[in-house]
Amino acid sequence: MKKKVMAVIAATLALGTILVGCGSQASSQGTKHSAALVTDGGGIDDKSFNQSAWEGLESWGKSHDLKKGVNGYNYAQSSDDADFQPNINKLIKAKYATIFGIGYKLDNAISSAAKQNPKTNFAIIDSVVSGRKNVASVTFKTEQSSFLAGVAAAETTKTNKVGFVGGMQSDVIKTFEAGFKQGVKAVNPNIKVDVKYAGSFTKADVGQSLATAMFNNNEDVVYHAAGGTGAGVFTAAKNAAKSGKKVWVIGVDQDQKADGAYKGGNVTLASAVKKVGTAVKDLSNQAMKGKFPGGKTVTYDLKDNGVGLVNDNMSTKAWKAVQSYQQKIENGTIKVSPK
Repeated sequence: MKKKVMAVIAATLALGTILVGCGSQASSQGTKHSAALVTDGGGIDDKSFNQSAWEGLESWGKSHDLKKGVNGYNYAQSSDDADFQPNINKLIKAKYATIFGIGYKLDNAISSAAKQNPKTNFAIIDSVVSGRKNVASVTFKTEQSSFLAGVAAAETTKTNKVGFVGGMQSDVIKTFEAGFKQGVKAVNPNIKVDVKYAGSFTKADVGQSLATAMFNNNEDVVYHAAGGTGAGVFTAAKNAAKSGKKVWVIGVDQDQKADGAYKGGNVTLASAVKKVGTAVKDLSNQAMKGKFPGGKTVTYDLKDNGVGLVNDNMSTKAWKAVQSYQQKIENGTIKVSPK
């Protein structure tokens, strides 16, 4: 008898928990929704791509009075590629209505999950998944913001030698490289651009090694598109600066000014931002309103403020040049190629 009474109490408590959880879904408009994301190997504190996505989702959740967790908003962190499918499955099992794959590396896992779960909304960032009516593909004109990074580098260099450190070689990261080269050459075709890839988005030691070699080669501005690997680029720059060299780093995805700070100065020249968080927030709101763009590709560019260049420590002359080129890109006078 005792067991039966305890079971009833437990069931009642569980039901109360469920009802409270459902209540937390309600937005200020009385709409219910839930959303979660899966990282691509970097953490939500990577000061880059994944962090931007999580901050966007967190902002969306809080703006609708949702709580972190089931029936609200959440994330699943991946240590490596093998975690993608299990993490997605975990979120599906928890019944999140919209699930984001943060990064092109998740496209196959998202496509597979979408096929098996047609009633769930999925979104892939930085890739295009075709043939899935419940998948929204989100892309960014990163070649445009990278072009502006190239302008900033060309206007700043004193040695006419600059560098680019990429994470893994892929179609997406190649757009950063391509845009950067075009921006540099638009200002001064005689500037040399040294390109190196780390083969990873999570190896800061490799990023530091590559950037140190560049600074030792008198390359005084280095642009990184390497996620967590980019932390090593900043370390290398700060070490060089402390030894008396005047060097700069151009950050990526988020404003990385704080990453360039050291006692006595700051090595962050500018940051080529990609507003992944804005995209996550936009799509979550659309899904909440029943207008999720499944089966479509949504592209963000300079004109709609989806990408851009933040002025961290540029000279007035360099910043004016960046603004001038941005206007030309936005009005179509300059076409930036992604390749």
